[in-house]
Amino acid sequence: MEYLENRELSWLKFNKRVLEEAVDPDTPLLERISFSAIYQSNLDEFFMVRVGSLTEKAKSKKKQKTDKFSGMTPSQQLDAIFTAVRRLQPSVEGAFFTTMSELAEFGYEHVSFDKMTKEELAQIEMYFKRELKPFISGIVINDALPFPFLQNKEIYAIVQLGSKKNISIGLIPATIKRSERIIGLGNDGKRFILAEEVILHFAHQMFKNYKVIDRALIRVTRSAAITASGTGPEFRRRMEELVDKRQKLEPVRLEMSDVFSRDALDYLCKKLKLKNVRVFTSRIPLDLSYLFTLQEYDDDPKLHYTPRTPRKPAALSDTRPVFSQVKSKDILLSFPFESMNQSFIRLLQESANDPKVTSIKITLYRLARNSKVIDALCTAAENGKDVLVMIELRARFDEENNIEWSKHLQEAGVNVIYGPKEYKAHSKLLLITRKAQGGSFDYVTQIGTGNYNEKTAALYTDLMLLTADRDIAADAEAVFEALQNGTFVENTRKLLVSPLALRPQVLAMMDEQIAIARNGGKGYIAAKINSLNDSAIIGKLVEASQAGVKVELIVRGLCCLIAGVQGYTENISVRSIVGRFLEHSRVFIFGTDGPDQKIYLGSADYMSRNTIRRVEVAVPVEDERLRKRIREMFSVLMRDNAKARIMLSDGKYVHERRNPDTPFNSQEYFYEEAYRRLEDKSSRQEQLRQNREKGAAGKKAPAKKLAAKTSGRKTAAKAAPKTAETVSKKRGRPKKAQ
Repeated sequence: MEYLENRELSWLKFNKRVLEEAVDPDTPLLERISFSAIYQSNLDEFFMVRVGSLTEKAKSKKKQKTDKFSGMTPSQQLDAIFTAVRRLQPSVEGAFFTTMSELAEFGYEHVSFDKMTKEELAQIEMYFKRELKPFISGIVINDALPFPFLQNKEIYAIVQLGSKKNISIGLIPATIKRSERIIGLGNDGKRFILAEEVILHFAHQMFKNYKVIDRALIRVTRSAAITASGTGPEFRRRMEELVDKRQKLEPVRLEMSDVFSRDALDYLCKKLKLKNVRVFTSRIPLDLSYLFTLQEYDDDPKLHYTPRTPRKPAALSDTRPVFSQVKSKDILLSFPFESMNQSFIRLLQESANDPKVTSIKITLYRLARNSKVIDALCTAAENGKDVLVMIELRARFDEENNIEWSKHLQEAGVNVIYGPKEYKAHSKLLLITRKAQGGSFDYVTQIGTGNYNEKTAALYTDLMLLTADRDIAADAEAVFEALQNGTFVENTRKLLVSPLALRPQVLAMMDEQIAIARNGGKGYIAAKINSLNDSAIIGKLVEASQAGVKVELIVRGLCCLIAGVQGYTENISVRSIVGRFLEHSRVFIFGTDGPDQKIYLGSADYMSRNTIRRVEVAVPVEDERLRKRIREMFSVLMRDNAKARIMLSDGKYVHERRNPDTPFNSQEYFYEEAYRRLEDKSSRQEQLRQNREKGAAGKKAPAKKLAAKTSGRKTAAKAAPKTAETVSKKRGRPKKAQ
């Protein structure tokens, strides 16, 4: 179909948008290099997960299933991926070299050996002999010796060794845990060379009995396409085994720092069981993660983003517990613009120590390394509360972290469960139960779009709703009961809960808008999501467009629906915002502004993995104050012409071109709004304080005047002679004249 696109190729377009930030002149120089590193890190994960999965499918002896959007087989998709990645490589290298060149003005220089002075060369050789050589060893590889295991994403120096008979290769691990990767040639470290480059340059010293013919750096990416299912205590042990096994899965990509001897490369590919089509050559460092360290070497404001600090939420008071404030009104929190520590973490900590709180139930997916969430939950359990934690051990690349946290929680007396056997629980759900007067209970339910992770809460845009609604609490209780029993929620009062009670309701609400449009009204559907590939939802959006419904989509990442295609999607617009913060919030809107409009926020994207293969939760926003705020937020995002890209009818993305003379950055606007809301609140509080003081002063003034009048009368009375008349007046009646 001309209005559909392959998932993998759409994702690569998203990563290209990330790379564009590495060359954007409006992005400060030391921030640009971080986008180059993010691009590379994203691509690593893409190869490990998506290419790894497609590789498994392509190897299957069964008939290969074609992609439902593009009609390509797994093998064809792999070929298309490799072609697209190669086409992007010149842009990747160009972004890196351009930024490093511009940083030269500020003293930065990635030094090559041919540009070193004799003194520096001697210094580096001495460094190699003292700091590197004692901790590395050269391994000779030939047909008479077993091929060593190459660690995932680790860098190795490889050399072709002279041999009279067969090909011999020398291999040196170039990642040394005890040594710094950046080797500074000056006091500030800005003029530097990388450790792997030093090892490669002096590699011949590791093979003194051989002649080194050729040399290069290599890096292997291994598949991470491994899945597990299960429940109960044994599941954690099985996950530990699988995490260890994943480190040893087959290679799916080989990166090289330079052109290498073809015969030696063929030999290496044979040993790794890799086809040459999976070899990618790069003129820049194979691992760009060191660029984050370079950012710390200069604090010149011109080189960095304007410092931003999450604000204390204006909606919360410092003098009352968060629980009681939520009882009074629903509260909407917006991250990273508002502080998670001063809102959600505060709620958890207060609840953990509140003697009237009886239970806390929560789902955990990704957590910070030093998690305050875990600390609060452990405190609650130690204080005798019933604490239930559903922790997802299959959260990709966070498995080890979550396994350790699950042990820590159990040791503290927390009831830990792992959710349904075949389905990940990706929901962001919290339910707190508290004793109320008269023997009843009050509830606070929290539903969010992002993880309970203090670190990412300062980097990702997310929304969180806190509510005391009893119907929502009852739905949340049903979700936790189902998670404990390994079942799924089928019917709810208000929440949308996948895999059974989210997609049907979303499609039904879209049908309502289609019916409105067909009856001559203004149908409207909007969504802010990370990804879109659910075929049922895509089909319904196409139907809506054909019926005349206006559809506005903000999709950060992959989007398998192409907007603006005549006859299919001409009433659909798709935009992607990529900027300083990772756009992560999910909002669903059905209907034009008004009382009948339905607004939801939650953890699910419009992806089939979210809508039918995971436990996800979305909540209706019913408080009109908060509904208005979300509508305004969506409007602000639609006005962004600084970091927004618009999808064209051919699937390409271009920067928003409206009002180019007045750039509008939605993320900066939201931060300024958070500052302004807090300042306005402080101003109102100060005004109230002044009014109270004036009121108190006003009450004191009449009392002083009255005292003064009384005092004056007393003085006059003392001064006047006591006549019969005055005495009579004192007694209350006048004396008759004589």
